Amino acid sequence: MNCRPTSRRSAFTLVEIMVAMMVFSMVIAAIYSTWALVMRASQVGQDAAAQAQRQRVVLRAIGDALMGVESFQASQKYYWFRLENGGAPFLSFVARLPDSYARNGKFVGAAGGRDASSRRVTFALAAGENGEKNLILRQSPILMDMDQDEEKFPLVLARNVKEFTVEWWGTNNLNHAEWSKDWDDSQTNSIPQMLRVHLVLGANVAGGSSAPEFAATRIYTVPSQMMPATVQRGGLGGPGGIRPPVIPPGGAQPGGGPPGANPRQNNPRNFPGRGTLR
Repeated sequence: MNCRPTSRRSAFTLVEIMVAMMVFSMVIAAIYSTWALVMRASQVGQDAAAQAQRQRVVLRAIGDALMGVESFQASQKYYWFRLENGGAPFLSFVARLPDSYARNGKFVGAAGGRDASSRRVTFALAAGENGEKNLILRQSPILMDMDQDEEKFPLVLARNVKEFTVEWWGTNNLNHAEWSKDWDDSQTNSIPQMLRVHLVLGANVAGGSSAPEFAATRIYTVPSQMMPATVQRGGLGGPGGIRPPVIPPGGAQPGGGPPGANPRQNNPRNFPGRGTLR
């Protein structure tokens, strides 16, 4: 009897298929976890960079305003300088702002004129949409009330501000120089010599970011001083004080000398010991 060899076909068993699917699932899960970790780290890095950039914007806005601060002793009604800390901190003063300052085109131009370069700026904390505190900036020209648009829609400099404090350098009641948070007009000259601003920004609440809090402290040396009332009124010694000499038309000096000459130098009596009459 002739027997033919039978052909056997090999196939995967059910156990092998289940093991292969399990290994494949583990590889896919590892790839997804790595991708999710990379995306999360990238998002945290972007939020941290945005926070750092926002801090620089805020501190630059405060610094640019402080570099042009103005104060006149005879017009303290309009040029007052105030800072407050605590539950509702704010910093308010008048400054001549540069052309690159925020919202400058709203105040300087055909409507406002060049005089609107001097404006009152107020940095304060206000409630945000998600329950956090936002640092806002309001501006108003001198001798003019703040318009409704600026009052209702101020410029938001930073969101989710955890801390905003302003300290000034000066002497206390014991005549010791130190940083102080309590502003007292009787102990200052209306413009402090130095200011220290401490700012802490939290993560973006709306985006659910897990970026860490960013803290920054900046010290500003204020270059301006308050203009005394006597100088503002045009006299060096106030009413009845010494005033600068009036030069006649043509530049001639008092005493009949030529332009640019000093009458004291032309009088020989002012130089004894040189053969002149006494």
